[in-house]
Amino acid sequence: MTRIDTVRLGGQDGPEIGVQGFGAMGISEFYGDTDEAAARDTLDAALEAGVTLIDTADIYGNGANEEFLAPFVAAHRDEITLATKFAIERRADDPSYRAVRNDPAYIKKAAEDSLRRLGVETIDLYYMHRRDPEIPFAESVGAMAELVQEGKVRFLGLSEVTGPELREAHAVHPIAALQSEWSLFSRDVERSAVGAAAELGVTLVPYSPLGRGFLTGAFADAGKELSGGDFRRDQPRFTGENAERNAALLDPVRKIAAAHGATPASQIALAWVQQRSAVHGLTVVPIPGTRKRSRLEENAAATRIVLTAAELAELEPIAGLVAGDRYPDMSFTSLAREV
Repeated sequence: MTRIDTVRLGGQDGPEIGVQGFGAMGISEFYGDTDEAAARDTLDAALEAGVTLIDTADIYGNGANEEFLAPFVAAHRDEITLATKFAIERRADDPSYRAVRNDPAYIKKAAEDSLRRLGVETIDLYYMHRRDPEIPFAESVGAMAELVQEGKVRFLGLSEVTGPELREAHAVHPIAALQSEWSLFSRDVERSAVGAAAELGVTLVPYSPLGRGFLTGAFADAGKELSGGDFRRDQPRFTGENAERNAALLDPVRKIAAAHGATPASQIALAWVQQRSAVHGLTVVPIPGTRKRSRLEENAAATRIVLTAAELAELEPIAGLVAGDRYPDMSFTSLAREV
């Protein structure tokens, strides 16, 4: 298998990683049942392809995703850059409960719990998964910085913050990566965060670069086609009239895919995200998730597709035509705090 190119995470002092990472969330939750043997084979395929940034979070499976990754991490610790996240609190006795915690005591406990579940002494990249505006950044980022000083974390990251918030946090301690949703369907991050990241030398790590699978054509209406345990059934963009309108937006993606001989057409959507690096002048490392080796190999191959200026122009209007929000509740996204 041809290995993908590499970049530096967060500038010259950061680790060398593949230009595409791996989002492990769907292995444990949110996207229906998982074949664990196939998922482990997919992780092996990731390393074979040069996909070395492995992304998880304590919320995924309520810790189960970190535990699932632990044997893989132990076997390949020196080959991967391991990222996990804190901030979204869950309760075992209430599956629907969610709260955002950024207080220092919670951060330190969350880090210790993730270290234990992952079976490591140091987390390479530790993200604040969501921002609680009620907690000053000096307190929460300061607590994260203490984890770096203690050797429990190497680099810090944030998720779903605005450009001003990124600058504020970076002034407390250098931020290596910003993880936010970014795709042909979701471009909120360009309002202020992309420019700030480019200015500060922060790596942009797009999650859901394939629109939670909608851009792959894997489903056309989540409410009708996906299982009851799949959270996309509750996402406004993927059901009913919104889904019908949004499916029609994929026609130019398919046309461009045919011109490149790209199979599936989702490779074009992923190539578009990869090419944001050249468009905006910053390092971009998307983290598509999959549980299949074949899809992993297709995703990695998308890093070698270069779209022309005319093709980029044809894809440009899509995000502005998308019907429906990213989440039923957008209050904990960066868009809710954009001025």
